[in-house]
Amino acid sequence: MLLNPFYPFTFLKISSLKATIVFLSILLIKSNLLRLKGGLIGGLFALILISGIFASSTIALGSLVYAYRLKNKSNSDDNQMQDLETVNV
Repeated sequence: MLLNPFYPFTFLKISSLKATIVFLSILLIKSNLLRLKGGLIGGLFALILISGIFASSTIALGSLVYAYRLKNKSNSDDNQMQDLETVNV
């Protein structure tokens, strides 16, 4: 069996291709994880913003209802006659 004199170069070429494939695979996995992490953070931030808007609008609506009820209650109290007496000094 004859030995190939270019075998070390072939070995280096194949080894460098394997290393390149591993390196590119690591970069691909890293970019996918970063994209996933960014999506999760963005989704959480959007959820916080939407819940804040919902909470503030609920509080505003509740205060409007409370003010309306106070107004109606004071109007019904104004209709009652009050017996006022004068004070003689």
